[in-house]
Amino acid sequence: METFVADVEKITFRNESNYYTVAILRNGTEKFTAVGTLPFLNEGDTAEFTGEFIVHQTYGEQFKIESFERKPPQSTAAILRYLASGSIKGVGPSTAGRIVEKFGDESLEIISENPTALATIKGISLQKAMAISEEYRKQYGIRDIMLLLSKFNILPDKCVSIYRKYGARSIEMIKANPYILCQEGIDFNFELVEDIATDFSYDMSSRERITAGIEYVLRKNLYNGHTCLPRSKFVPVACRLLGCEESVVEICCDKLLEAFRLCSENINGTEYLSIPDYYNAEQHIAARLFSVKRFINASVTVDELEIQNVENRLGIKFEALQREAIFEAFKSGILILTGGPGTGKTTTLNAIIKLFENRNLNIELAAPTGRAAKRMTELTGREAQTIHRLLEVEWGEGDTQQFARNEKNPLDCDVIIVDEASMIDALLFDNLLKALRLSCRIILVGDSDQLPSIGAGNVLNDILEADVFPSIRLKKVFRQAKESMIVNNAHAIINGQEANFRNNDSDCFFLKRADKYSTVETVLELVCERLPSAYGINPVTDIQILCPSRMLDTGTVNFNNLLQERLNPRKNGQPQLAYKGIYFRVNDKVMQIKNNYDLQYRKDNGDYGTGIFNGDVGFITDIDIRAGIIKVRYDDKVATYFSEDLSQLELAYAVTVHKSQGSGATRSLVKS
Repeated sequence: METFVADVEKITFRNESNYYTVAILRNGTEKFTAVGTLPFLNEGDTAEFTGEFIVHQTYGEQFKIESFERKPPQSTAAILRYLASGSIKGVGPSTAGRIVEKFGDESLEIISENPTALATIKGISLQKAMAISEEYRKQYGIRDIMLLLSKFNILPDKCVSIYRKYGARSIEMIKANPYILCQEGIDFNFELVEDIATDFSYDMSSRERITAGIEYVLRKNLYNGHTCLPRSKFVPVACRLLGCEESVVEICCDKLLEAFRLCSENINGTEYLSIPDYYNAEQHIAARLFSVKRFINASVTVDELEIQNVENRLGIKFEALQREAIFEAFKSGILILTGGPGTGKTTTLNAIIKLFENRNLNIELAAPTGRAAKRMTELTGREAQTIHRLLEVEWGEGDTQQFARNEKNPLDCDVIIVDEASMIDALLFDNLLKALRLSCRIILVGDSDQLPSIGAGNVLNDILEADVFPSIRLKKVFRQAKESMIVNNAHAIINGQEANFRNNDSDCFFLKRADKYSTVETVLELVCERLPSAYGINPVTDIQILCPSRMLDTGTVNFNNLLQERLNPRKNGQPQLAYKGIYFRVNDKVMQIKNNYDLQYRKDNGDYGTGIFNGDVGFITDIDIRAGIIKVRYDDKVATYFSEDLSQLELAYAVTVHKSQGSGATRSLVKS
């Protein structure tokens, strides 16, 4: 590592979301390129930099900055140069000149500590003076937070989050109670804050620590899908984490309940504790669903003749449960339609849609993920959207989301049909219901035997188990589906029967291996050699590996690395772009892992649009290393990713079962 003082001569690139920066530094007569996370460092600044010189394969020698400390300018000339550079919003060369002319080498102190004095300068209002002061203090405030937490390897974007939440008092508040770093919007890991508190010699028996630990345990269990926990089981867990007596945790729980930071509900003699957001969401969901019965338009009905006409048009004959589902969709304000693969959910759904269309009702189709929405569009012939896009999601600071569609601005639809409903979590379903008019019919379609949502809450199964709303479970497997051993085995497993893997000529077979190493080799051999040879299929486009998790030898990370080397190895001179250990190459199969409603794409017909969604799979068509750009083809459109977007891409030769849900059947499946 080297340390030296240098001037920032030019900022050539900055990602405003994480402050990754490319800059030209001048150290005396020497100029060089530097890269690193440099929040609020601007042209004209002077700083002490620590880092090392590296050689980039494309850009040559660069100074990779590990840390920096900005040096406030001392002389009047240096202050003038700093203020005139545009480092502070609202201060240009003319304003800088007037400030320095009046206050000289005390200018920065005046800006920081006495902004009202700035308002005595012609052209600077009190409002503008306060804004200038806030911007200046923000820059140095974030630097001070970074210095305070530097030994704990806290990333700069986290320091920015702290300042956004607590402002100029951040340092004071962290020292007084480091456990504020656990709060929502900052979300430091509790164990990390424990280390920070220990370093500050903080009182480990304090009520602030105990209450933060209590909230941490409840929030951590959200990731396990639990919206609440029984108090009798929760208290011992919190005691083990915090190393304190149960009576202390009980007292702090009561204090949090009094302050409405926790919620409590007694169900059949058992008290449950939950986070307010989830408690309120579940209360609203229950109340909102019950209200549907009172507001539904009972005059909209369907008769047997209409259903027969649909049958004749489609050339099919509905079985009894399908018929019942169609009648119930008109009779009730809410219907849950479930069933395993091959049981006719899509056929039933298309009939319901057609009959609603005959009455000129406004219908919206939605699904929790982009892949599921796309599949729904293909099967119904009508446009389906993700629930987020339907609700017109807007992203705030810190990736917080809010929806433009809500109680004050509801959706203009008479019927909402949601597919893959097992994937909806409590908060998302709550927001969807808030955006529906009370007269809107709700049809939830899904398979209750599929995996539950990743987010907390088990909405579909909870509604089914409540047994207070109409639900139809289709059971008959139709002839075409019966020909598939995948479908037959799925139903056998659901019914508690033994799956049949004895026929290796079918579309579903099992190869037993004794250890993880031979398992991995067998999968690689199947994908790269045996299946393409036997069926004449493409190993990249026609085969998808599904894994239960990302980690370990049989996880997606390992399989993606191994398959990339076999199916798309790097050739001499072939460009590749690296991001956090992933090497992206032209022709790689990739997946979007986060909904991005602003990502631009160009369709093959020349039209432009925005929005690539969690679970979308595409192929890299072009890489521009110098610009840090990757182009990915998704069906009939090509999306452009800049370097700051690469965190949203992963290799997709192998994906988790959760990520694959809602995509429908592929031509060949290999499950590890």
